Amino acid sequence: MTEEPPRKRMVRLPTGGTDAGRAGPKRLKTAKERTPSSQAWLERQINDPFVAEAKAKGYRSRAAFKLREIDDRFHLISRGARVVDLGCAPGGWLQIAVERGARAVVGVDLLEVDPLTGATIIQQDFTDPECAPRLIELLDGTPDVILSDMAPNTTGHRQTDHLRIVGLIEVAAEFAIDVLAPGGVFVTKAFQGGETGALLTLLKQSFERVRHVKPKASRAESSELYLLATGFKGRPAKA
Repeated sequence: MTEEPPRKRMVRLPTGGTDAGRAGPKRLKTAKERTPSSQAWLERQINDPFVAEAKAKGYRSRAAFKLREIDDRFHLISRGARVVDLGCAPGGWLQIAVERGARAVVGVDLLEVDPLTGATIIQQDFTDPECAPRLIELLDGTPDVILSDMAPNTTGHRQTDHLRIVGLIEVAAEFAIDVLAPGGVFVTKAFQGGETGALLTLLKQSFERVRHVKPKASRAESSELYLLATGFKGRPAKA
């Protein structure tokens, strides 16, 4: 679910600071056997305050702060809500849903996710036609909130990556429109220019309010943002 590659080793956060008492940017002492992109990612990690805070609070990833901020602002997850999390690895959003008092939380991801008390997690491809019915069965009721932090693996080919991003947003949106309870909420990872006009039109017809949100925990240099649709009205009637 997150834009961050899986960590293969623990990185100890550096301590200390400058003569003025402020810690400066940290650089890894060695880049041996690392690609430039891996080196850059690791350096961002050790200088990222959200990474340190996630570790301190016991969250599985810094992405937990993205959902926490969105929920603080828009009050999406009410106590007793039923929540589905698409692309849930490593589980940070599941933790927030449980923490906010959801009575039923179900997550799915292609990757294996460690068990989490208060949530049911399955390892499956969400685009598999058998997955959606299974999620609803495990939820044992109609979802009030559908979260999607899914992102495709990039190929490096801009047009191909764009189409894959749009495809995931569309499949998550169709699922939400098919199964959400009245008044329900849909949140999906998007990217600037990463959704089609037809999709936005469908969402605006199906929800009372559709907006883009960029939490502080989303890196400023990233094109990542979130598409938030609230007040589900139902699928619009075909003309």
